[in-house]
Amino acid sequence: MRNPEQVEVADVLRRYGSAYQAAYGTTLSTAQRRAVKDLLRCRTAALGGHVEECDQCGHRRIAYNSCRNRHCPKCQAATRAQWLDDRASELLPIEYFHVVFTLPDELGPLTLQNPRVVYGTLLRATAETLLQIAADPKHLGAEIGFLAVLHTWGQKLHLHPHVHCVVPGGGLAPTGNRWVGCRPGFFLPVKVLSRVFRGKFVSHLEEAFRRGQLSFHGQQKYLAAVDAFGRLTGGLRERDWVVYAQPPAGSPEQVLKYLARYVHRVAISNQRLLKIEDDQVFFTWKDYARENQVKTMALPAVEFIRRFLLHVLPSGFVRIRHYGWLANRHREEKLQQCRQLLQVEVLRGPTDEAAKSPEEPVASAAPWERCPVCPHGRMIRVEKFAGDAVTHHGREGAVEAAACDSS
Repeated sequence: MRNPEQVEVADVLRRYGSAYQAAYGTTLSTAQRRAVKDLLRCRTAALGGHVEECDQCGHRRIAYNSCRNRHCPKCQAATRAQWLDDRASELLPIEYFHVVFTLPDELGPLTLQNPRVVYGTLLRATAETLLQIAADPKHLGAEIGFLAVLHTWGQKLHLHPHVHCVVPGGGLAPTGNRWVGCRPGFFLPVKVLSRVFRGKFVSHLEEAFRRGQLSFHGQQKYLAAVDAFGRLTGGLRERDWVVYAQPPAGSPEQVLKYLARYVHRVAISNQRLLKIEDDQVFFTWKDYARENQVKTMALPAVEFIRRFLLHVLPSGFVRIRHYGWLANRHREEKLQQCRQLLQVEVLRGPTDEAAKSPEEPVASAAPWERCPVCPHGRMIRVEKFAGDAVTHHGREGAVEAAACDSS
């Protein structure tokens, strides 16, 4: 259930959407318009809902449907929980590494005008770099598998495109008959990764330019000239690019939870919002340069909306991708091969046994499925209704299900 005092991104959109529309409405993409519409309707009567009843005490409540938009701060926890269950069997009992590839700030304006091309190029260059360096006999000499997740934001909601990769510490030998493990605490040299990543990204970007796949508008129009674009890419080749790597500590189950933090995250969670006051939105942010100190920032409401919508991805763009032996087309076969070489069994998810336990039927329930009145009940859906039928159930109380709590 939502805390009535909790400020949400949807509240900012409701109060200042018209002002934002007046200032920036002509620049909104189809995906951004859809995101705004969905966030405003999420967990409201407009989307309809269902009646839930506790299977123990009979307590009833109404839960409105979620919008399921991937940019909605309220719709990620349930998706994350399902993802955790789906991925549990893919974990291997080995060390995992977290590698982050970041684009230089100079590419920001070009990215905003060509998000599909630039983000696709970023993911492609990231994957090619990891696969190539890992396969090199001078480094690991193995075929690896990994998950890559695109994030486009920084803590202050500014544009900061980067890719989080979580990689098992080893891979399959070229012959496929043995497992090649990396050195404890060390995966691949970041300086090598940085140089190769830079070269691949810039080369792919230049190819996109030659093929006419890039658009240039407004202040970026000058880049349509071959010499101007060449100066941009030449400058990019001369600077150091940022690649960061460290092992996520803990057991495979802890690695999975660590992963989930990155996979189903949006630009800003509702929990970070503090208040709306004097036409400004106050929110918390972490200062990574000062040991992750939590600070408070205020932005004009219209500017807050503008920054939030910067991170709405193009329709149909896939931001979570699997590569190497974790790629979808041969994941099961390759994972089985890895398990056999490592002599391990399939790892069960943390809820597998709990779901079978008759002693505590509510133990495996997600928080939003548990009865808020009695300690042993589970809320069961007993009736559905469309958006225009919600008034017939008003006596039950409009309770927004906690399934939407964001990370």
